[in-house]
Amino acid sequence: MKNSFSSLSELGAAFGKSTQQETDTKQQENNSASNDNVVYSTQTGRIKQQKANSVTASDGFAKVRRETKGRKGKGVIVISGLGLTAKELKSLASQLKKVCGSGGSVVEETIEIQGDKRELIKATLEKQGFKVKFIGG
Repeated sequence: MKNSFSSLSELGAAFGKSTQQETDTKQQENNSASNDNVVYSTQTGRIKQQKANSVTASDGFAKVRRETKGRKGKGVIVISGLGLTAKELKSLASQLKKVCGSGGSVVEETIEIQGDKRELIKATLEKQGFKVKFIGG
């Protein structure tokens, strides 16, 4: 081992401490990893994040259940487990709303139809080729 050191970095390296240059390199790597969350850049303007469009695979059954929780007692039929893309879900939801004669919406990967029209929804989904299961009471 060397008895005399010409600089503090050599002394620090002898005791296992990283030099300033190595520390700066690590900080730059961390900054480049955190640049994934940047929403605005002065060079390019607003940066849109790439969304991963993943669809949860269906287990072969469309699950139909009735919910009233958080809706001031109003009943809503929730259809989940379809395994369709967002565009296909919207078209199916609009078809179901027309058949039922009521409102509704698409929330994440589920379709919500206002009112209690489970039997009508079951018949419509079976015509589309889905197997239907009633979940809950």
